[in-house]
Amino acid sequence: MNKYVDVLHKIVSPDTYSCDLCNLTHGNFTEKKRWKNYRENSNSEFVFMYKDQFLDTYLDLNIENLTFPAVFKKEGSVIEILFDSKVISSLSSVEDLIDLLQ
Repeated sequence: MNKYVDVLHKIVSPDTYSCDLCNLTHGNFTEKKRWKNYRENSNSEFVFMYKDQFLDTYLDLNIENLTFPAVFKKEGSVIEILFDSKVISSLSSVEDLIDLLQ
């Protein structure tokens, strides 16, 4: 349901859409081609979760004062934050995000 609300929000009121990560990686209906190509050809697996899904899945993660969106890295059972919302909001393009991930 979150996905459909997001699409509607992007179309009806794009100036108030607040997910900077989604704005970098997705258009109104699909992933941006550059991002999709990078993600599909990367050696890493990417999993996108809404904040509520993430918090429900990782109940034991100590993330006090963390603002979303955020990018995490998971190796085995260890999860570490790579970029918080401050870093993500400073990016101006999907290419900036890809450069940061590389």
